[in-house]
Amino acid sequence: MDAKERTLSFPGPASPGMTLAPQRRGPGDPCYQLDAERAIWRTSLQASGPVTARIRRVAPDAVVCQAWGEGAEEFTDALPALLGLDDDARDFRPDHPVVEAARMRVPQLRLGRTGRVLEALVPAVIEQRVPGADAFRAWRLLVTKFGTPAPGPAPARMRVPPSAEVWRRIPSWEFHRANVDPGRARTIVGCAQRAAALERLSARPAAKAREALTTLPGVGVWTAAEVAQRAFGDADALSIGDYHVAKMIGWTLIGAPVDDAGMVELLEPMRPHRYRVVRMLEASGLAYEPRRGARLPVQDISKL
Repeated sequence: MDAKERTLSFPGPASPGMTLAPQRRGPGDPCYQLDAERAIWRTSLQASGPVTARIRRVAPDAVVCQAWGEGAEEFTDALPALLGLDDDARDFRPDHPVVEAARMRVPQLRLGRTGRVLEALVPAVIEQRVPGADAFRAWRLLVTKFGTPAPGPAPARMRVPPSAEVWRRIPSWEFHRANVDPGRARTIVGCAQRAAALERLSARPAAKAREALTTLPGVGVWTAAEVAQRAFGDADALSIGDYHVAKMIGWTLIGAPVDDAGMVELLEPMRPHRYRVVRMLEASGLAYEPRRGARLPVQDISKL
């Protein structure tokens, strides 16, 4: 199988790993792997078909992508958006010294967008109200069982995410075995039933698309923001309701924890780049939160 190849040059330093990091759903994600050369392998189900891509930096300001499968041409056509080449932060003028320090530390940070709504929405629903490790395991189990083999010379165990039709038909007991409760399972199936309309949201302004997502049963502000960050590259999609983000913002910016309302107040002067601030703090290593207590217990419904 021949590869489709494309090289991108950036107006400054590039970091595909930093840009694509939010797309990875845990260290065992069957749709995202790193190889020995630190190249990123990623699978996706494009409108034109499945694709496996290998993305690596070949110079400080250049990235090359090889792609295999029916969706290869579509994937490489969208590569600039995926890697944030058109991410525009020229109007971002942080007035907080920690945020400015983060910006100076990671000038290569760009916010990318996949344009694939359901691929971002399903794992976000799985991650609702549960510890990350539990959600990552559920995603791995479901994609491994119901996804399709990755085309091309993909690393072992890589899979292409299931189609909307497959998500709609997954039996309730398979969600149960993956420790996904009936509420989240119903939300996934309901979203898959509206997949065609959901994919059209990529053509809307990000804020409008995020608002439209919240009209779906089981999709709230947090889930919509998590989708908007990845599918739309929404620089202002703040994850309100997250277990850690508000506390991290409080500790990092004022030295004390805050709740969601406090986070919104602190970041209000930074609209429309509130999510950009969160990513900058995380990627720069300046995000701070004291050592946490015991992890949230995992409720294993699969054995009930």
